[in-house]
Amino acid sequence: MTEPIPFRTRNFRPVPPAERPRRARRGVRVVVTDGEATLLFRDTDPGLPGSAWLVTPGGGIDPGETPAEAALRELAEETGLHVEAADLVGPVMHRVAVHGYSDQVLTQEEWFYVLRTPRFEPDRSGHTAAERLTLTGHVWLPLAEVGDSAIPVWPAVLAEVVDRAADPTAGPWELGWVEESTVGVLPGQADGAGGPAVAPPR
Repeated sequence: MTEPIPFRTRNFRPVPPAERPRRARRGVRVVVTDGEATLLFRDTDPGLPGSAWLVTPGGGIDPGETPAEAALRELAEETGLHVEAADLVGPVMHRVAVHGYSDQVLTQEEWFYVLRTPRFEPDRSGHTAAERLTLTGHVWLPLAEVGDSAIPVWPAVLAEVVDRAADPTAGPWELGWVEESTVGVLPGQADGAGGPAVAPPR
């Protein structure tokens, strides 16, 4: 099987769904909450004008990093907030998400952590050029409104992730395979059939 193309090589130019390259990576997400609301970025697919969804801070795990180390780094880069590993709860959830975009299909094994902190204004100066292109703003969305948001929230189970963090001794919630797409994934790909193998980091 051909090795998946690295995620960071994407160019955002739309291609026909059947020709979208497949990419794979391991990633982390950090659910930042003050207990009443959660910090989310407004994300977009440049190849699909008008698209928008809300997503937690996070990103790929670099070689040699543990998920927790990646969570701390991504949080600092995307929000400007520097915390210690002991401040994170988790991983609270583990899943494999398939994201169909206009220019690629990304399979990402990811771990979710929860951070409780007072509200703050994110510092976006650490965003990459790609993040400055796709992330168009942020919001502190009340947890009670996650299911009623006019813009899709990824993951849809965000409020439940926060609830599960109340028991730090519980193991990660194994959610399995899910799809979150702006351009649907071809049949058989969302459930892992024919998809790249994604092994847990060591």
